[in-house]
Amino acid sequence: MAAPASVDTKNLHGKWLMNRSLSDAIDPVLSLQGIGWLTRKAIGAATVTQHIRQSTKTGENGQTATEICIDQFLTGGLKGNNETFTLDWHYRGHSDWIFGNVQGRSRLSTLAKLLGESKGKGFVEEDANHLAEGWLKETEEGEIIEAFADNDGGKWTGWQVWGFADVGGERKLTRRFAVRRKDKDQVVRIRLVYDYLGALE
Repeated sequence: MAAPASVDTKNLHGKWLMNRSLSDAIDPVLSLQGIGWLTRKAIGAATVTQHIRQSTKTGENGQTATEICIDQFLTGGLKGNNETFTLDWHYRGHSDWIFGNVQGRSRLSTLAKLLGESKGKGFVEEDANHLAEGWLKETEEGEIIEAFADNDGGKWTGWQVWGFADVGGERKLTRRFAVRRKDKDQVVRIRLVYDYLGALE
């Protein structure tokens, strides 16, 4: 189902289903991240549903920031992940059974800022170009959600952008990823597409 006009990067509240037929294969990313073959195959066969809640939180310093909480549900008896993205660009730790210990940060940003900062600041320009392509005008000219994750144990980094794209003639929530090994010259770039299932109860 297409995402309604009322849903945007400032209001992702709802139920979302990863559309495997419209998304790129996730197995190459999981392999690069060191996930075992059996787990990769189980994840690849599972239906992935996400419940997203988005709200404004006030931190200990009195500053407010948007917080996105994702409860992920997988079929096939697999345990889903729970993730929290606080859009203030400060690093926070997260640990789960798939990806281990990760330091991540996220923010509301723009594609222009992403492309401008990718030059000469430790990012790879080809990754930024992948993240910045294929969006609707509302995302090209408006705000994106940008997230960066660093896994020291797995020796990988993940850079992603969320926005809205025209996929098959429908407006879809889309997440584009560039995942790199830090100890090897390896990168996987993918796009994941999500169907809107409706509001949360």
